[in-house]
Amino acid sequence: MPGIIARDSESFEEAYRKFKKQVDRNLVVTEARARRFHETKTEKRKKQKISAKKKMLKKLYMLRRYESKL
Repeated sequence: MPGIIARDSESFEEAYRKFKKQVDRNLVVTEARARRFHETKTEKRKKQKISAKKKMLKKLYMLRRYESKL
């Protein structure tokens, strides 16, 4: 779990920035979102868009690969 020790010479903003960096590096927020049970409609749509894009790119890749062998 991320945590920092604030020095006397540091301001709150500096300490907060350090803490946010550690949280980002440890992927705390993304892991918490992944473990959440309930998904909002927006999150579902985003995932569907991403998966549709991946499918399309895969089809294009396979098609181009097939055409190059001809």
